[in-house]
Amino acid sequence: MIRPKNNRVIFWFFRRYVKWLVGKQFHRLLFNTIEIDADKSILLIANHYSFWDALVLFCVNDCLFHKKFHGMILEETSRREPFLRYAGAFSVNKNTKDILLSLDYATKLLDDPNNLVLIFPQGQLYPNFTTHIHFEKGVQRIINQAQGKFQLVFAAAFIQYFKHIKPTATVYLKTESVIYAGKSITELQNAYQQHFNASKQLQTEIDVEQ
Repeated sequence: MIRPKNNRVIFWFFRRYVKWLVGKQFHRLLFNTIEIDADKSILLIANHYSFWDALVLFCVNDCLFHKKFHGMILEETSRREPFLRYAGAFSVNKNTKDILLSLDYATKLLDDPNNLVLIFPQGQLYPNFTTHIHFEKGVQRIINQAQGKFQLVFAAAFIQYFKHIKPTATVYLKTESVIYAGKSITELQNAYQQHFNASKQLQTEIDVEQ
């Protein structure tokens, strides 16, 4: 497992760079606001659709959640893009026993109410408007071990161009009040699927004049 590195100076430059990069790439970044519990960390579960998804959610965190950002990424990505470690990225290797170290590390991060942990339970990239969401089991281990110390937030993100040269990134957020500790991964997956389906329906109804 490859852990994050803490360097305030590098993070300051990284934060400014990511916000500039997302601002340059997208026409707009849209997201709804939700109530945040300052006394709890955030476990942010999101769909995995492109290179941009983590960077978009980094900006959402910077604008809305104001937590210390952490994200689980594949080990090969961490080695290829080592600068991501300065933004809170930690690695996971799904094909080895080291995956347990990564899942336990994510669980430990949720002990601190100042932290946000981003997980992509799909485990790989899927088309933005995929029909069926499938979760791998690791996220359920995190939920079971963290014992409700966190606020569970679902994020469904979509990218569309509408009438502009640059696309608009839209993120639909929902606080999930159900406690999934001790439940099956299928129940969590189905709950996220409902949020994803509702978000996708809203996305198709957006005024194209935006």
